Amino acid sequence: MFERMKLLLNDEQINKLVNSKILIVGVGGVGGACFEALVRLGIGNIDVVDNDVFDESNLNRQLLATKNNIGHSKVLEAQLRGLSINPSISINCYKMFLNEANIDKINVSSYDYIIDCCDTMTTKLLLIKEAIKYNIKIISSMGTGNRLDATKLEIKSIWKTNNDPVAKVMRKLLRDNNIKDKIPVLCSKELPIKTHSRTPGSVSLVPNVAGFYIANYVFSDIINYGSGINGR
Repeated sequence: MFERMKLLLNDEQINKLVNSKILIVGVGGVGGACFEALVRLGIGNIDVVDNDVFDESNLNRQLLATKNNIGHSKVLEAQLRGLSINPSISINCYKMFLNEANIDKINVSSYDYIIDCCDTMTTKLLLIKEAIKYNIKIISSMGTGNRLDATKLEIKSIWKTNNDPVAKVMRKLLRDNNIKDKIPVLCSKELPIKTHSRTPGSVSLVPNVAGFYIANYVFSDIINYGSGINGR
């Protein structure tokens, strides 16, 4: 299945992908797209964490959501889809809301990369702390809701973000915890569209492009191709 990719990569790069172990927290809009991209890029080990199930409102944007899996666990559906694409991949599922009380159920130190695509600020902060503790690379997704223009997405240090309410809250949390590391984040330069709902509006474009953008960043880092923010 990787014949076309082998035309572009050497054996060492392929082996790096196969031997990499990645943790994705949140496999909804951004995380689901990122997960599928990494599966198709030949990552050998991907573990997924998410306590949610698919509902009908996910169909407009979440790559893993279909009419047939409404009400099903997102992590279990991710595992099924991943194995249907590449039966050789290793995928462990953690159907739980990740927090300080249960993070010990995951061997965080075993991962090469942590990809944070969750919605909860305290979990985002916890993952950054764990990444720093174990010297693991991490990239965190900021807000993609209430936006229409996927071309405004970018990856930069958390400290250089603007127009992103999620990033603003995260910067404060990091300062409050005396964390000054240059954490790479996926964010948007687009001003969020104001709506009259507390539920973020969304279309298929922005979260899915964001997920592929994160996958591109991690993939390029693993094979040592191109340049970008070097985490810490």
